[in-house]
Amino acid sequence: MSKMKLRSLLAIGSSAFLLAACQGEDASDPAEDPATEEETGTDSGEEAGEETEAVDFSIGMVTDEGGVDDRSFNQSAWEGMQEWGQNNGLEEGDGYAYYQSDDSADFVPNLNQALTDGYDIIYGIGYLLLDSVNQVADQNPDQHFGIVDDISDRDNVVSLTFADHQAAFLAGVAAAETTETGKVGFIGGIAGPVIDRFETGFTAGVAHADDSVEVDVQYAESFGDAGIGQQIAAGMFSNGADVIYHAAGAVGNGVFTEARNRMESDPDNQLWVIGVDRDQEEEGEYDGGNLTLTSTLKRVGTAIQESANQAMEEGFPGGETIAYGLEEGGVDLVEGNLSEEAWTAVEEARQAVIDGEVEVPEFSYSQE
Repeated sequence: MSKMKLRSLLAIGSSAFLLAACQGEDASDPAEDPATEEETGTDSGEEAGEETEAVDFSIGMVTDEGGVDDRSFNQSAWEGMQEWGQNNGLEEGDGYAYYQSDDSADFVPNLNQALTDGYDIIYGIGYLLLDSVNQVADQNPDQHFGIVDDISDRDNVVSLTFADHQAAFLAGVAAAETTETGKVGFIGGIAGPVIDRFETGFTAGVAHADDSVEVDVQYAESFGDAGIGQQIAAGMFSNGADVIYHAAGAVGNGVFTEARNRMESDPDNQLWVIGVDRDQEEEGEYDGGNLTLTSTLKRVGTAIQESANQAMEEGFPGGETIAYGLEEGGVDLVEGNLSEEAWTAVEEARQAVIDGEVEVPEFSYSQE
């Protein structure tokens, strides 16, 4: 279906068709969308009293199993896509849209539906989609794709990668500078190279700040099961950890739930959670305050915007790998609720990494 035909369908109010077009697809109803303009900090041209002329370009994204409302990785990508669409005068569902995957069986159908709907670039959000993106890219050599968190060798795919270990290193410094018990935890999603970076960077950061601090590492083997996240967090807190860093998508929602429950029942026993991929301070709100210590940032949305703009202005960077680290501003750590002393230590560590004085290890178990 061409974009012109799609616009005609939308003009006669066929959003229901888009919602039902394939299993796992979500046509992003603005009334129910998890990322509002207030949350993203963007304003449409109409609200600002200006009209932005729509560009003749469109992008779509297929989520991994966490879903677009995971309050983490997928949502960060979607918020960036929303901002890109608003900046370019485009309407949601026409100029940009997401297709939600409930499990891996939805990846290829969602990619093909986005292809049918006529988007110029279709992004697979997360390394779990690499094989599916490569498969559909091979079948459609004239279509442009993007893969986040992995590298494709296809000429019609741009790869967007992030130095997650560098941001996780700062999280480790923050945890070691904050813990009162000398025990901290790391909860990963599904074991593999991407989450290995988070674990490796975090444990290195803890050791850099205080090598006497113990790190409890566990994996949920899921990015969507909040119940498992809560269960693992309960065990870690019960065993003495007072700071937990999660790199597990929607699994992390359960970590926050467990911490909130414990803080509300025993406010004198201070517990902290370190968020991931976007500022998760909102997730840490409870009756007595906020328990989000800080969050690592992974600017997936910014990377999508930049690659889409490059495609419009200079040509699609197919076959290229674009890497984002601390130096490029693609990953970072927010100040959050860190003490002045802890934040100073984080800033010093950040500069040391950027200056090359500290080389953060990238892998522990997934690669040599």
